[in-house]
Amino acid sequence: MLRPIALVLIMILACASHAIAEETDVNDSSMAAIVAIGESIAEDQCGRCHALGTNDDSPHKSAPPFRIVAKRYKLEDLAESLVEGIMVGHPDMPTVALKEEEVDAFLTYLGSLLPER
Repeated sequence: MLRPIALVLIMILACASHAIAEETDVNDSSMAAIVAIGESIAEDQCGRCHALGTNDDSPHKSAPPFRIVAKRYKLEDLAESLVEGIMVGHPDMPTVALKEEEVDAFLTYLGSLLPER
């Protein structure tokens, strides 16, 4: 179980990464590097089932593409679940837990899938 201070720090990082993803051009080299790290995490942990791109189909029909996940949920609300272990989703989804340092990159990647506003 996470200590309260760790949870607060995770939430701050998640909010900051979401704000950065919305305000910073994804073509910026540092932002592109963070997105690439997040995409790599997504590919390693989730790519067997979830579509990772902006218009591809998920290999597992019950797994929503990540572009849909990014639209459906507030990214900052996913931070705690990502660290503690996501245990919901499609019926045969394994428990997925990311390290605290992976959450920021993963959420920044998800934010990069949202359409421009």
